[in-house]
Amino acid sequence: MPPRTQALYVALLLGVTAVWGWTFVVVKDAISQYPVLPFLAIRFLIATVAMLVLVRRLPSRRVCALGALIGLPLAAGYLLQTAGLRSTSPGNAGLITGLFFVFTPLLDRLFGVALRPRTLLAVLTALVGTVLLTGAGKTGIGAGDLLVLGCAVCFALQIVMLSHWSPGLPAAELTLVQLATSAALFTAGGIGQFQVPSAGVWTALLITGLFASALAFFIQTWVQSHLSASRTALVLAGEPGWALFFSVLLAGQRLGPLQAAGAALVLAAIAGHELPLPRRAAT
Repeated sequence: MPPRTQALYVALLLGVTAVWGWTFVVVKDAISQYPVLPFLAIRFLIATVAMLVLVRRLPSRRVCALGALIGLPLAAGYLLQTAGLRSTSPGNAGLITGLFFVFTPLLDRLFGVALRPRTLLAVLTALVGTVLLTGAGKTGIGAGDLLVLGCAVCFALQIVMLSHWSPGLPAAELTLVQLATSAALFTAGGIGQFQVPSAGVWTALLITGLFASALAFFIQTWVQSHLSASRTALVLAGEPGWALFFSVLLAGQRLGPLQAAGAALVLAAIAGHELPLPRRAAT
């Protein structure tokens, strides 16, 4: 794969991480006014409709089967993450979610993928950085943090499944089925809890439905047909830094020296893994 093409894929994924990091604050505000399951149902229904406009045809049976399977950990991850956000800060939720990059290479081994020393070093470096980010100034881990930790495992599984099953499949159709599966599950679970959203909640639903779900998962699905699960996870590990940045900027969360050091380690791990290794001169 040409270096410029690789750089394009990485840049697109980094853009996705920025959107996801921003929406932690948006979702935190929305679910303080609106029930979790109906919020997720409407969010993913909006995303599904947006992808239907793009696809305009029924996916094949293979795409439907694989997309539905991949959609299960996606839905579980968002349910755990959004529920956890009710009792933890947007910054901490984003940072703990970022631990999916630790679980991804481990789960990838279930598919027989070897763990490269360079990837292992990057994962360990980013893990130390995330511990500093989430643990600085805290005396313990709360229930919300544990829920978000479960979400990180689910997202890692979704990344691994995408990397192994998406090559050769139409990205838009596969994205559509994942989103539709999630929307159906959330709608069924939220029956009896739906109410008319306020203007602020509608704004959050449109932002998360169109940009953080439809557009972001279309990009992720397309890019993962070209990049490995471990590499994708390391690039997406930039999400904790964005989550913390927007939490400090928009929600007033304080950033101490240890958290700043942790953010630097996470970014260094990503950059160190993505920058090309120097070539030895021919002798």
